[in-house]
Amino acid sequence: MGFLSKLFGNSSIKEKEKMKNEKLNVGIILGSTRQGRVSPQVGEWVKEIADKRGDANYEIIDIADYQLPFLGTTDGTEPGIAAWNEKLNSLDGFVFIVQEYNHSITGALKNALDFAREAWNNKAAGIVSYGSTGGARAAEHLRGILGELMVADVRVHPTLSLFTDFENYTTFKPADLHLNNVNEMLDQVAAWSGALKTLRK
Repeated sequence: MGFLSKLFGNSSIKEKEKMKNEKLNVGIILGSTRQGRVSPQVGEWVKEIADKRGDANYEIIDIADYQLPFLGTTDGTEPGIAAWNEKLNSLDGFVFIVQEYNHSITGALKNALDFAREAWNNKAAGIVSYGSTGGARAAEHLRGILGELMVADVRVHPTLSLFTDFENYTTFKPADLHLNNVNEMLDQVAAWSGALKTLRK
């Protein structure tokens, strides 16, 4: 019997090996619900890059699908609230697609963030932002919120310009240079999501 087996027991080692071999589940969260939004285009682009990697199960999560009410304005029994928390609980990490509204994130995204607590804890997140300044100011606001929710946001941050990565501000045509940034961001999200998963067991 090896040293680790004596120290932790065979069952503990088997559990750690099983966790290591399990694929992570990462949600690509669309941060806007407005009509005419371009976040679905950006989300699909990120997912297309991510799916080629094979390191995790990636899925697009559209907060519009959950029809969340404004926090505190109802009795909280709407089915979308429970479904939202259930979906977040099933994920190991996140990629937020963030658009800048008045130097910050959208009200819809802030509302969705506030509708969960423990479901966010001890998970990792990457941010892909867009706007007139690449959505950088919105991303910085989001980082502060994620810290409070115990989400570890990674350093690499692809920023997309409305002027150079969108045709007529509506059709997404990203520059090739963003591909490396997205992959580096996903490298960090996958690594940190795997590490943090051990804290939730």
